[in-house]
Amino acid sequence: MIKTEGIHHVSLAVVHLNEAKAFYGDILGFPEIERPPFDFPGAWYQVGYQHLHLIVCPEAETLRPSRKISSRDGHFAVRVLDYDHTLNYLKEKGVPVLEKPNSKSGFAQIFCSDPDGNLIEFNVEQKKSR
Repeated sequence: MIKTEGIHHVSLAVVHLNEAKAFYGDILGFPEIERPPFDFPGAWYQVGYQHLHLIVCPEAETLRPSRKISSRDGHFAVRVLDYDHTLNYLKEKGVPVLEKPNSKSGFAQIFCSDPDGNLIEFNVEQKKSR
């Protein structure tokens, strides 16, 4: 068995780095952190104890052809402190969302996509929502 400490980072392919940085840094407020001097563009962010790594790769096969929001497509999830605050904040910023406050998963969920169609879930335990 592999002994793990947790997930260190999630890497996402993006096409337009400036739009992605505006979304993750300016809209979502993730702090950008230092990135090694790779020979390809990208950006790293701190998300709680984990990292989010954006990699500019227009030929990536993980890029989705649309920005349709589906909770069943591949995504990464961020645990937040307050469902309503997160939902209202995203709506105020004009970010389209899919709301699932009573998900069978056991946590209240909000899904959205970044400018390149990567899906993000924000969640809290249902007892802490609403």
